[in-house]
Amino acid sequence: MSGLLTPPYGVMETGSNNDRMPDKDGMSSGALCQVSKNCNKVPSEKILRAGKILRNTILSRAPHMIRDRKYHLKTYRQCCVGTELVDWMMQQSPCVHSRTQAVGMWQVLLEEGVLNHVDQEHHFQDKYLFYRFLDDEHEDAPLPTEEEKKECDEELQDTMLLLSQIGPDAHMRMILRKPPGQRTVDDLEIIYEELLHIKALSHLSTTVKRELAGVLIFESHPKAGTVLFNQGEEGTSWYIILKGSVNVVIYGKGVVCTLHEGDDFGKLALVNDAPRAASIVLREDNCHFLRVDKEDFNRILRDVEANTVRLKEHDQDVLVLEKIPAGSRVSNQGNSQPQHKYIVMSGTPEKILEHFLETMRLEATLSEATDSVLNDFIMMHCVFMPNSQLCPALMAHYHAQPSQGTEQEKMDYALNNKRRVIRLVLQWAALYGDLLQEDEAAMAFLEEFYVSVSDDTRMIAALKEQLPEIEKIVKQISEEPKASQKKHKVLLQLFNTSDDRAQKRQPIRGSDEVLFKVYCIDQTYTTIRVPVSSSVKEVISAVADKLGSGEGLIIVKMSSGGEKVVLKPHDVSVFTTLSVNGRLFACPRDQFDSLAPLPEQEGPSTGTVGTFELMSSKDLAHQMTIYDWELFNCVHELELIYHTFGRHNFKKTTANLDLFLRRFNEIQFWVVTEICLCSQLSKRVQLLKKYIKIAAHCKEYKNLNSFFAIIMGLSNVAVSRLSLTWEDPSRNHRAYRLTVAKLDPPIIPFMPLLIKDMTFTHEGNKTFTDNLVNFEKMRMIANTVRTVKFCRSQSFNPDAALTNKNHQDVRSYVRQLNVIDNQRTLSQMSHRLEPRRA
Repeated sequence: MSGLLTPPYGVMETGSNNDRMPDKDGMSSGALCQVSKNCNKVPSEKILRAGKILRNTILSRAPHMIRDRKYHLKTYRQCCVGTELVDWMMQQSPCVHSRTQAVGMWQVLLEEGVLNHVDQEHHFQDKYLFYRFLDDEHEDAPLPTEEEKKECDEELQDTMLLLSQIGPDAHMRMILRKPPGQRTVDDLEIIYEELLHIKALSHLSTTVKRELAGVLIFESHPKAGTVLFNQGEEGTSWYIILKGSVNVVIYGKGVVCTLHEGDDFGKLALVNDAPRAASIVLREDNCHFLRVDKEDFNRILRDVEANTVRLKEHDQDVLVLEKIPAGSRVSNQGNSQPQHKYIVMSGTPEKILEHFLETMRLEATLSEATDSVLNDFIMMHCVFMPNSQLCPALMAHYHAQPSQGTEQEKMDYALNNKRRVIRLVLQWAALYGDLLQEDEAAMAFLEEFYVSVSDDTRMIAALKEQLPEIEKIVKQISEEPKASQKKHKVLLQLFNTSDDRAQKRQPIRGSDEVLFKVYCIDQTYTTIRVPVSSSVKEVISAVADKLGSGEGLIIVKMSSGGEKVVLKPHDVSVFTTLSVNGRLFACPRDQFDSLAPLPEQEGPSTGTVGTFELMSSKDLAHQMTIYDWELFNCVHELELIYHTFGRHNFKKTTANLDLFLRRFNEIQFWVVTEICLCSQLSKRVQLLKKYIKIAAHCKEYKNLNSFFAIIMGLSNVAVSRLSLTWEDPSRNHRAYRLTVAKLDPPIIPFMPLLIKDMTFTHEGNKTFTDNLVNFEKMRMIANTVRTVKFCRSQSFNPDAALTNKNHQDVRSYVRQLNVIDNQRTLSQMSHRLEPRRA
């Protein structure tokens, strides 16, 4: 049938009930009103219940908020004020960190018609506007009974947490529904952040994404079967799917493919100025799109090309720069700084280095210079210009002499050139820190560089002031290995939860040795002692030494559920990338199929609720935060880069990052394990509430890693089918962005999300384009790594009032969580507790 699709089919569902904006700036408040009304639909049970709980709690705790109000001689019955609702919500829960977040939470109720603007004209705003709960639309709305008040009191935190998870989505839709001309600077920033997570846009430059944030239009269609456009029509817009899916239909062929969230369509007709090559038909109800109209699309493309500068050598591009607005700043001398600046888009490694040296501002202090784009180069150079290339290049630049000019000009050039190289080297050494000790080429370079600068200071007095800094670094890194050889660190167990308070947790280095159990097919084990950074090949050889033979041995990662992965000979970080209850096995290849998990990998058979129900939620969250901070503080920024681009490419371990990511999974499974091991329904309800409280306290302590781990534990299918109140936080980046935007350091970030962002950027963008380093990609990844730096820019000081209490039991408990990490087992336990309802 679909092959017989004819043009009239397209008339089917393009009526006025689509939330489609005709033009950007000509949109009246009437149109906005239309949008608002269109949002109303039959509310879901979940949101209806949330609205009832919030209304009843307000009537019970602050009844004056819901009352008749007068405005311009008109009386509005039983309504509340937007700003008061935001104030109230911020006071109710530590989950709510900002007014923006609270606005999104109220917008959830407004979208579903559980809360309405009295004249149906506005989305939810933090202003003196009147809103009314659905229950108050009726003349004789009943007041809550004592029983209902008590129930609502118990469910309030649960409701707050639910709304805080889905509020960011509603907030995003609200911003996107505004005509582009009415979007604020904050709105544009939030849209830009959203665009960073859209697959179809991942390869576009930052400039283009920022331009798009200003012109994108939100469009939604309620019904499957709606035709967005027909084959043969003129192309007027480019679409990106935000939610839902569409079929691509070609006359005579029918449906040729299906596109999903994150995909785009319609660009070809705009680029080629050709008719539409296919029809697009909605595959499901309630699809959301972002639309870019043709004139905006073409203008953005023109702007990009006009502002691109290409430097060539032998007819080949060697450096591509983009001109962008600099934001007018006035310098100390009073003269205005240039209105534009040039940023590196791509280039050869040598040219990029040369460009950064030439454009370095020597008058800036080191801390100012550190904040500059130079930092992106220093952080990311290991990807495209390893130390073995960078060090000789820096040495050559340091000694470079100009061939033209007067003697004085030559001397000035040489001096400034040397000062620039010194500054770059100091910044580079500061970023690498202790990691330089593991790099012989870097150590040798620093010593040689120090000698060169030292020699030059005899002739050039101006270099003297920078010599002590270089000397300090060289001393530090050359002395430490000698000291550490005396007290060579052997980690008895990598997941060291040592209770020795006096001993500060030290970062794990690749050269540290680890004692590790490797299991055999008969479930006996042998303990090997090898460096943490050992490759699989080295692990095999250590096992073979112990067993007396290594013919055809393979190393296998075994999860508690029996999933087996054969490790490749060059893999590194072997020990720290195991799952929570994972183990390493060694066996001949022909015995692989016979390997089975150990009984100990199953995890506990009884819960610890009896132990930790006696501990206060605040104490638990506090001790979890202390431990999480210790783990987070050991992660080196470069570990994130090694992890994203593949550790084996750098032959570097990411042990500290691995342990921190593992902790996230451990907490998530701890929540699920305890709930599934709790057979009494009343106890289970109490346990859910306890976890919600712990999560809220973690958020209070700015421990977002544990906060989201608990939320995701509560959203795990084994738990959510038991409590039925949870939303899958699949759009965590929005919730996280709104949470973190208003926080000051120290913060423990939601690390799996940062890793996901970096991987998304890495996979969506080539590292080299036309044989040039794609520096725009480097900048995007460096930007994510910088958030880690920001989170740690203030040191973490535990809450003295809580630390002084004797919390040894709580401290030990949170550091030694015993969990089931097999999803299949957890789901089976969940079904035993509450069999599937018919």
